[in-house]
Amino acid sequence: MARPRRPLRIGRLALWGVNAIVCLFLLAPILVVIVASFSRDAYLAFPPRGLSLRWYREFLASRDFVNSLLLSLRLGAAATAIATVVGLLASLALTARRFRGAGTARGLLTSPLTVPGIVAGIAMLIYYSRVGLGGSFVSLLAAHIVLVLPFVVLIVSSGLQAFDRSIEEAARSLGAGRVTAFMTVTLPLIKGSVLAAAVFAFITSFDEVVVTLFLAGPRMMTLPVRIFQYIEYNSDPLVAAVSTVLVVFTVAVVLVVDRVVGFSRLF
Repeated sequence: MARPRRPLRIGRLALWGVNAIVCLFLLAPILVVIVASFSRDAYLAFPPRGLSLRWYREFLASRDFVNSLLLSLRLGAAATAIATVVGLLASLALTARRFRGAGTARGLLTSPLTVPGIVAGIAMLIYYSRVGLGGSFVSLLAAHIVLVLPFVVLIVSSGLQAFDRSIEEAARSLGAGRVTAFMTVTLPLIKGSVLAAAVFAFITSFDEVVVTLFLAGPRMMTLPVRIFQYIEYNSDPLVAAVSTVLVVFTVAVVLVVDRVVGFSRLF
């Protein structure tokens, strides 16, 4: 009985080793960018010949990059708030009861996932230019809502499908109204899914490049678009420093959500 344990341990060690190699392979580009951001050279190089915080100071001193960062935060927060509310209501309608056209409605809500970003960007550029909203915050906000809404619908719908409707029905049978039962029973039980959808929507909006590249104007340029345009004509480590800030910010958001809710309890 003791002999089979050794092959089992060897198999586990091999599995851990393969997982470590895969994770290292996936994280290597990010680690290279982070290390290069501390370079004191005037050009991107790895490994750097010296360490410095020069490019982080350059980033904080750049009005263009700081304004783009603030715009990305404002745009991501607004798109997340609206998409979360709309997606929650849509998910409730799609999962509460079967109705004619439910499949079509779900397909329309999730259709942005199947449309190539370039096609969506060109279509939105033509439309918003025709209605006089080209290069405005409203056009960016509407585009980001459309792009992140499918994720909210899919994630919240998944949480609602696992929700026991009998609990809400019991609350209503005891005299609670539809809104009261939802706010006091349903929403607290699916808050993990709603929060996960909101975080995913915010990160997606904050990092979106392709569609935003078509809609961004000179004064409405998000941080990812600013990085994309900057790297076309420059090769200094400033881009690495800005990218490192984005990585740290994204990881911090995920860790905060995991700390508050816990990903194991999100669905």
